[in-house]
Amino acid sequence: MSSFQTALVITGALVLIVVVAYNAWSNHRNAPRRARPSAPPGDETEGAARHDPLLDPLLGTATPGPDAPPAWDDLRVDPVGAPVSTAVAGAGVRGALDALIDVLVPIASEQPVSGDAALAALPATRRVGSKPFAVEALNDATQQWEPPRPGQRYRSFQAGVQLANRLGPLNDIEFSEFVAKAQAFADAINAVPEFPDMRHEVARARELDQFASAHDAQLNFMLRARQAAWSPGYIQQSAAPLGFVVGTMPGRLVLPAAEPGLPPLLTLSYDAQAAMADEPERSALREVHLSVDVPQVARAEQPFVRLREVAGQLGQTMDGVLCDQNGQHLPAMAMEPIAADLEQLYDQLDERELSAGSALARRLFS
Repeated sequence: MSSFQTALVITGALVLIVVVAYNAWSNHRNAPRRARPSAPPGDETEGAARHDPLLDPLLGTATPGPDAPPAWDDLRVDPVGAPVSTAVAGAGVRGALDALIDVLVPIASEQPVSGDAALAALPATRRVGSKPFAVEALNDATQQWEPPRPGQRYRSFQAGVQLANRLGPLNDIEFSEFVAKAQAFADAINAVPEFPDMRHEVARARELDQFASAHDAQLNFMLRARQAAWSPGYIQQSAAPLGFVVGTMPGRLVLPAAEPGLPPLLTLSYDAQAAMADEPERSALREVHLSVDVPQVARAEQPFVRLREVAGQLGQTMDGVLCDQNGQHLPAMAMEPIAADLEQLYDQLDERELSAGSALARRLFS
């Protein structure tokens, strides 16, 4: 072989090596970032916080998705000041039912009724159409409304159905079904119900639904990858130090509230199909969604402040940029008007005695 041929062979080999190396570098550069291997027992970084997985504390509560309305459109609302009946059925401390958001029917019995008999008389289902239905009894000793309990004796009851929720207002058909269930319960315990006027209650339901629809703010933002995509494991590993835990639904992480059992402060979600893939670490995700269900979280928790902090920290850790739900970049100045509108919304909910995060607000906005 001549020196010229030898040179060609060496040159070809070098070119092949360069091509292979470039392809390997390109594949590595474009591959989704994966979670780092866990440290072996006893070899954890000093001072690092450990976060054990927990179940999603929010069960059965509507959660905003990526296709929810733009955050700032939901927040620019006008107060609704229509009067609401605040009469309660009988004396005693409020129970779960409340005239602010429920139709209440007093049910009086001339003879004491055992808690066991009351429980046996309850309907099989606790819903009227799409609205929750409940019966409470007045405890004579504590003067508090409570669900009927075995071993107790009661003379006063109240049946209630919710006026509105995120599925809409109570309608004529649902009111009629409520009357039938309440009457059947009263008949079973030999008591007498006092039903309110249907037209009045349905009108109240529509007015409450209008208020709720105008004040149902759900903030939704997107964090998009600048360059390399992310794997589900990498997202979880990046969010865990900020307090996020795995939710009950695939592709969903939550930042729990301080008090157990309350809805989460924030929700971080990504493609559920990627989370359920046979090899999720091969899934390439380029966006995650951060959301706050405003009426479900107490004002004192400052969920919007937490969202901004989380978005900033995740943006640095994961090399992402904060966008609106349509993928448009959000400058820092765009967040201040949202914060101002949010404070106004909180004030309007407070004025209506439906403060964000309260038990009544969580029921109404569900």
